[in-house]
Amino acid sequence: MKLFPYAHATHPQWRMAAALVLAQLRAQMALPDYAAAPSLALLYITDHYVDEAQAILEHLSAELPEVTDWAGTVGVGIASNNVEYFDEPALCVMLCDLSPDQYRVFSGVAPLSASGRTGSADGFFAHTALVHADAATTDLTELVAEMAERTHSGYVFGGVAASRGQSVQFSLGSAGNLNGQGAASGVFHGGLSGVAFGPEVGLVSRVTQGAQPVDRERTVTASDNNLVLTLDEEPALDVLLRERVISLDQPEHAMPRLRATLVGLSPPAGETSEVVPRVRGQFGTEVLVRHLIGLDPGRRGIAIADVVPAGTRLAFCERNVQAARADLVRVCAEVREELEPEELPLALASSLASDVDAGPHPARRIAGAVYVSCSGRGGPHFGNPSAELQIVRRALGDVPLVGFFAAGEIAHHRLYGYTGVLTVFTMP
Repeated sequence: MKLFPYAHATHPQWRMAAALVLAQLRAQMALPDYAAAPSLALLYITDHYVDEAQAILEHLSAELPEVTDWAGTVGVGIASNNVEYFDEPALCVMLCDLSPDQYRVFSGVAPLSASGRTGSADGFFAHTALVHADAATTDLTELVAEMAERTHSGYVFGGVAASRGQSVQFSLGSAGNLNGQGAASGVFHGGLSGVAFGPEVGLVSRVTQGAQPVDRERTVTASDNNLVLTLDEEPALDVLLRERVISLDQPEHAMPRLRATLVGLSPPAGETSEVVPRVRGQFGTEVLVRHLIGLDPGRRGIAIADVVPAGTRLAFCERNVQAARADLVRVCAEVREELEPEELPLALASSLASDVDAGPHPARRIAGAVYVSCSGRGGPHFGNPSAELQIVRRALGDVPLVGFFAAGEIAHHRLYGYTGVLTVFTMP
């Protein structure tokens, strides 16, 4: 396995952006450390290009005939190494140097078999998967969990397409489609698509939270679907107003405070067997951050943007830039610690620690990376353009990376919000 060629560009005309991307890819493919003929491409575009999605896929696939499989989607922003593009026309591509028998592109017309985790008819064994989803898909949370069950590891990663227009997904596979589906265009609307990876594809993935608890955790003791009625046997609305110092008699002050308040939901105690890393004052990966969507003064309840069964643990929280920065640095450090040798020569260790602008180094063992972040994060949240991706680069070094800013992030078997999901492809 060699480094994954990757490229990114912005231009009002998609053909010019595509030409810039192709020039970068071809230049890297000519270098000895980069893959010369990879067969799988990940393609992400901003929603400025969404109406030209089919033309972009056809053009790039014609210009890169060695690439037989394509996957990707649209975001309100896209990400690459050290840079993000928000609210401007842009696209990025990464060519993955993986053996064709170790991945399968899937979509509605080429679904991932339920037998993938034990081996499908063609011998492919699904270990994990990169998943792209449409926010308008019914029962999306359940479908993500069901997709995870189709993999042996039970782990999927990716995100929900984000677009101010229509949402599109790219999915074009050399393995073909179901009988009776005809010739698929490779551009889809709705449902799930992505790439499943076999057990020989090394991956390391981490979730970074973007919200910080501002109150202690409580247990939901009564609820009605998404309406939380009591917390620790006390009316939920009373707890919210007291702990967040909100008075409904002063709506001009109450509304900004309510809009800034989120909730972190955790499974009932003892219901998960996952090892959950915790940092004091920060959420672990088991926590799902959701919006407050309403108040019910009559029943003294609060409405949450998710179904909240009794027994769920709930903590009020808010977005916090410093906490988000610290947690992003932490997950990047965890990835590096897992991949780099325990002992390195002093000169090499010093070089890796200090020179992030140097080219990718074999000691990092990162062939490429995918970063999916919440559309509410990025430069607008971290303080300046590309600040989030600059943090990733400083922590991981100069590695091939692409991704997008999503309407929801996918990791483990869950649908997150306000998070970032960093996944790296590892070299042997």
